[in-house]
Amino acid sequence: MKSERILKWLATVAIAFGVLTVLSGGRALFGGMDARAELGNIVPLVLWFNFLAGFVYVLAGVALLRRKRRAAPLAVFLAVSTVLVFLAFALHILAGGTFEARTVGAPSLRSLFWIAVALVALRAMKAPEAGSNPR
Repeated sequence: MKSERILKWLATVAIAFGVLTVLSGGRALFGGMDARAELGNIVPLVLWFNFLAGFVYVLAGVALLRRKRRAAPLAVFLAVSTVLVFLAFALHILAGGTFEARTVGAPSLRSLFWIAVALVALRAMKAPEAGSNPR
């Protein structure tokens, strides 16, 4: 089924995206002053959210691959929470807070990705495959 292939592709991308997010966020948070200096004007809320969400990206991706029932709610949670952090980031900018221009594109990409994953997961998880373990 085409939606199954799309779901597997999205799950694989989510896992890879999660691993890369944890590695880059970990470097930014725990890599010392040189690592932070390279990043410029970071927004701590966005950085911490992305770092922690990276672990959930991996969990959601694995759950999607294994067709676990919790996969769709995890994807919805990630979509909603990412959009909320994006809105908080926008308020930070409107209030005159410092930021890096490249940070504007990342929440947009993350929001669109997780909204797409959530929509596909909700559709795919409605009818579990025969013999699958829905837990």
